[in-house]
Amino acid sequence: MAGVRVSIRVLKPGLSTTVQDGGRFGYAHLGISPCGPADRLSMRIANRMVGNDEYAPALEMTLMGATLEFESDATIALAGANCGCVLAEERVGAFTPLPTAAGMVLHCGSTTDGARTYLAVRGGIEVPLIMGSASTDVRGKFGGVEGRRLKAGDVLKISSAGARQPQRVRREALQKMHSEGPIRVTRGAQHDWFCPAEYGRFLTSPYVVSEQSDRAGLRLTGEAINTVERRQLLTDGIPLGAIQVPQDGQPIILFVDQQTTGGYPKITNVIAADMHRVGQLRPRDQVRFAEVSICQAFEALREQERWFEEIWQE
Repeated sequence: MAGVRVSIRVLKPGLSTTVQDGGRFGYAHLGISPCGPADRLSMRIANRMVGNDEYAPALEMTLMGATLEFESDATIALAGANCGCVLAEERVGAFTPLPTAAGMVLHCGSTTDGARTYLAVRGGIEVPLIMGSASTDVRGKFGGVEGRRLKAGDVLKISSAGARQPQRVRREALQKMHSEGPIRVTRGAQHDWFCPAEYGRFLTSPYVVSEQSDRAGLRLTGEAINTVERRQLLTDGIPLGAIQVPQDGQPIILFVDQQTTGGYPKITNVIAADMHRVGQLRPRDQVRFAEVSICQAFEALREQERWFEEIWQE
């Protein structure tokens, strides 16, 4: 009904559910990480399916989804990892707009084919903007809902801002979304600190995502990589997706909640077009890397954007 304000009550928060939008950029010099969605591509798709701006505030659910009660009618969409969602006791799938009525309960279970599921609501979740962003910075304790993960009893208000016409995706086009090949990387700022044999070992060895991984960084276990010699690196800036090699030789992919400076050498950097794949890595997943040039990285991103515009039904 027109004039009715949409709200959602959190019955169970899941393992780690936060409000995220496009991210908080331009503050790295103040030590503030970008935050934003771990899988930017899935969040963009979820928002567009309900007619929102692609970077409107949405829910990011990690490994175990939330249980939510709709206190008024709404239109929602899920994208990302499958988590066996049930709406009003009926199984519902991702990648399609879903109408909900007041009193309906959405239960999202454990993810089965990735780490994160995104829930967009038509209008977007309404929270205060901090430095121009609604994204939750859990370590900084600001953004989103009081700078924290959701908890039972939270009530989420949905913006009444105008939204575009909801769109549907062509499901057959989604097969290209998550490649099973190596994650592509470019050479890092200190790649020359590693001899060709060590650098080659990094590119040819499988690594396993450690249980000690989160949105700040994914710790990998596998072949140790050693620098040519013990050198002292002055702390410098860290780009999103940089892969650091600490003293134990086990690489770390620095992610959306990363620190903005660091003192470990950076052997490579994940390309922008593959960052969404990093966001879907689960503990104990195996990962490999392949080097590409800067030109190839730009072309991969252009190709991804072309794909994104072609997946929608007429």
